[in-house]
Amino acid sequence: MRMVDLIEKKRDGKVLSQKEIDWVVENYTNGTIPEYQMSAMAMAIYFKGMTAQEMADLTMAMVNSGDSLDLSAIEGIKVDKHSTGGVGDKTTLVLTPLLAASGVKVAKMSGRGLGHTGGTVDKLESIAGFHTELEPDEFIRQVREIGIAVIGQSGNLTPADKKLYGLRDVTATVDSIPLIASSIMSKKIAAGSDLICLDVKVGSGAFMKTVEDGRLLAENLVAIGNAVNRKTIAFLTNMQEPLGLAVGNSLEVEEAVNTLKGEGPKDLTELCLTMGGHMLVAAGAAPNFETARAKLEQSLADGSAFEKLCEFIGAQGGDVAMIRDTSLLPHAPHIIPVKSERDGYIQEITALPIGHAAMLLGAGRSTKEDQLDYAVGIVLDKKVGTHVNAGDVLCYVHSQSTDIPNVIAEIHEAFVIEPQEAVVEPLIYEAIGV
Repeated sequence: MRMVDLIEKKRDGKVLSQKEIDWVVENYTNGTIPEYQMSAMAMAIYFKGMTAQEMADLTMAMVNSGDSLDLSAIEGIKVDKHSTGGVGDKTTLVLTPLLAASGVKVAKMSGRGLGHTGGTVDKLESIAGFHTELEPDEFIRQVREIGIAVIGQSGNLTPADKKLYGLRDVTATVDSIPLIASSIMSKKIAAGSDLICLDVKVGSGAFMKTVEDGRLLAENLVAIGNAVNRKTIAFLTNMQEPLGLAVGNSLEVEEAVNTLKGEGPKDLTELCLTMGGHMLVAAGAAPNFETARAKLEQSLADGSAFEKLCEFIGAQGGDVAMIRDTSLLPHAPHIIPVKSERDGYIQEITALPIGHAAMLLGAGRSTKEDQLDYAVGIVLDKKVGTHVNAGDVLCYVHSQSTDIPNVIAEIHEAFVIEPQEAVVEPLIYEAIGV
C-alpha cells in the first residue's frame, strides 16, 4: 500500500476502505507517513468529503491509536456530554450533578480552553485543591460510588487525533466537517461511555456560525456514534449571545452553584433541563421527557443536585467550603460597570467580542502556555431583547485593574442597541437523534 495512491484515490472522490484508513492512521501516527503527504490527504478530504462509513472508520482508527477507558465495571448506562465550545458555557457544571442526582452515571472527560474563557477543567480548577488527574481505577471507583467524575484528557488518548489536529491547524483544514466530527467522536468513544450527548453551539461565539453548518456537523456526529454502537444525541444551541450571565472561571462556578440552588439564569437552567431530560430518557432512567424533566426539577427543588455537586467536588480534592459559600472563590479587586451609551432595545450581545474581552482580562488563553486568572471576567446585567436607557448598566467587568480601555471597547462592540424591538432567537434550534 502506498500513501500517494490513497491520496490520489481520495483526490478523485473515491471511497477509502477501512483497511486503507487504518493503514494511513497507523503509519501517520508512528511517523512512517511524512507530514507533507498527510497534509495532502487532509486537503483531499477537505474538498472531497467522506462517507458516513469512512468517517466511522477514521474515528475508530484514531480511537485504536492509543488508550481507551473500559467502564464495563460500572453498572448501568454511562453517559458523557460534549460541547463544541462557547462563551459562558458552564453547562457541564450544572448538568452533570443534575444527572447524577437523578440516578444516571456520568463519566466525563473534559479539556482545557484555548481562547475565550477556560474549558471545564479550568473552571473546576478555580476551586482550591480540585484535581482532574485520576488514575483509571480511581475514576471508575468514583463513578460507581457517587455517580459522577470528571477527568482531564489522558496523555495517550487518541494520539492520532492530537497529531492530525496539529497538522490541520497549519494547513487550513480545521473546518472540514469529516475531520471535525471524527476528532470529536474519537475522544468521546475512547472515554468509554455508552451514551454521548453533543451540544453543538451555533452563532458568533461558536465554531459553527450558521444553523445549517451546525446541523451538518451534528448529523455527522450522531451518524458516527450510531455506526459504532454508541447511542448519540445532539442539540443545536444558540451561541449568538453568551450563555447565562457570567463569563470567567470562578464567576461561572458561582453561577453554576446558583443554578443548582434554583436561582440561575433562565437560559442556562432551561438548556440543562432540556438536554438532561432527553439524556435521562435515552439512558432508560425515565419513560418520557415530561417525567424526566420533572425528575430533574425535583432534584433542583430538594437540593439533591446541589449536594451531588458538593460530593463530587470533595471527592476530587476540591474545597467544598467554596461551593457552600461562593464568596470564598477567587474574586477580582475591581468591579467596573459598563453603561449603555444610548436608549433602545438590545438587538445583540455578540458572544465573540465578549469572549475576547474576557481573554484580555486573563480569563482565557491566547496560547497554551498562558496562565489563567481565575478571578476575572464579565457578568452581564442585561440580555438580548431588554430595553435600556443611556446610562443603564449593561454588564460588570471583574478586573485586576481599572485601566482596561481595550476591554471596555470590546464590550461596547458586542452590544448592538437599536430603537426597534429585538427578535429573540430560540435557545435550542433543533434536537437530532432523540
